[in-house]
Amino acid sequence: MSAYNAFKACVPVEWSSHLYITLVRGMPGTRRLHRRTIEALHLGKCNRTVKRTNTPTVRGMIQQVKRLVVVETAEMYNARKQKEANHRALRPPLVISHLPSASTAST
Repeated sequence: MSAYNAFKACVPVEWSSHLYITLVRGMPGTRRLHRRTIEALHLGKCNRTVKRTNTPTVRGMIQQVKRLVVVETAEMYNARKQKEANHRALRPPLVISHLPSASTAST
């Protein structure tokens, strides 16, 4: 199942007002029509995301290049960005003391 079909199975596209489209596969080796569609969506490089208004025209372009892109709603996009931010957040350092503790030294 492609990423677009998985997305389509979970969230109805028609309900969201904006779509976040991310190019996840490379352009070399693709058909000229697909390359022109990707250019029309303003996706230049892999892993670049654009925000587009949810219209039948944009949904048709997504359907044409569905194997090259991943589509998210605003809620899905914000949840993914929050998860990435939490993963990159600074964590407190782990302090390990190799000195014997006071309770074992007194016995």
